[in-house]
Amino acid sequence: MSVAPGRHPVTTHSTDDEREEVIVGVDTHTEAHVAAVLTVQGVLVGTRPFAATACGYAELLAWARSHGRLHRAGVEGTSSHGTALTRYLRRHRVQVIEVNRPDRAVRRRRGKTDAIDAENAARAVLSGQASAVAKSGDGAVEMLRMVKLAKESAVKARTQAINQLRAIVARTEPHLRESLAGLGPATLFRRCAELPSAQADDLTTVATEVLRILARRILALTEEIRCHQQRMRSIITACAPRLLERHGIGPDTAAALLITAGDNPDRLTSEAAFAALCGVNPIEASSGKTTRHRLNLGGDRRGNSALYTIVLTRLSRDQRTRDYAERRTGEGKSKKEIIRCLKRYVAREVFPIIAAALSPAQSPAIAA
Repeated sequence: MSVAPGRHPVTTHSTDDEREEVIVGVDTHTEAHVAAVLTVQGVLVGTRPFAATACGYAELLAWARSHGRLHRAGVEGTSSHGTALTRYLRRHRVQVIEVNRPDRAVRRRRGKTDAIDAENAARAVLSGQASAVAKSGDGAVEMLRMVKLAKESAVKARTQAINQLRAIVARTEPHLRESLAGLGPATLFRRCAELPSAQADDLTTVATEVLRILARRILALTEEIRCHQQRMRSIITACAPRLLERHGIGPDTAAALLITAGDNPDRLTSEAAFAALCGVNPIEASSGKTTRHRLNLGGDRRGNSALYTIVLTRLSRDQRTRDYAERRTGEGKSKKEIIRCLKRYVAREVFPIIAAALSPAQSPAIAA
């Protein structure tokens, strides 16, 4: 490069803002992720696989940024295989957009490979088809999600063990069955757990041994469930205590609503967006001269179920809710329609509490 006398050469390291913007799309899997980079004009720059490790995430980000300015990434599976990658990209100031699997018509036309899926993810972000900001998964709500997952697993295993124990009691010899008859659930489990251990060499001793093992499993799972419940309450009390103060909201329903909102509820622009996420917003279903709405059957069904549970609790115990139901019944509304309206009202009530509790300004207090 020629330089005029008396002038200094112009360096290029300060022109990063002038580089072309690029978008990366990622198809995530258990052991490896495949990334594709597009320019804002839609030109495919390249595709490349990376290991689903800390080093692999660093290599993916460096490779994408080597092609231009990177501010947006479309990632498939942000709540499963792509959760850790999402956290990594967010920490490095990259906005992560949640991308669903490609349209079936597009997949039939173009075929199916990981590279194609990664490219489709980037194109979905570029076109605006994918616009939902992914959950950050890096705070109190993520801890709550893990504890709730463990609790639900323990509840399921406990129910299975109880059913197995009752089935064995029903089929065992009369003298053993009659000794356990008429007992309440807690007493039955304790009594079975105290049965003597013996050499399992006939029908009765085998039944006795299995009942003892199952009962001890049930008692252990009961204690595990209690510990998970206490941990959930502690986390909710630390991050969103006002939620538990609302009538009809307990640790389980509060956890479900917080998990639906995520650690970054600021990505939801309004309480209407939260209601849509929970599937309690009316959907336009008009055609021609017909103007009507239909029920939203999408959204997070666990969040929807939590709202349903809250509404049922309030209908049975909250006088203001019961008065509302009576008034709407007099207007000709069915019970299902009233419950749908109440779920929408509850979503409107709880979202400001969640948003205020998990706002960025509150993050240091939560972490402490």
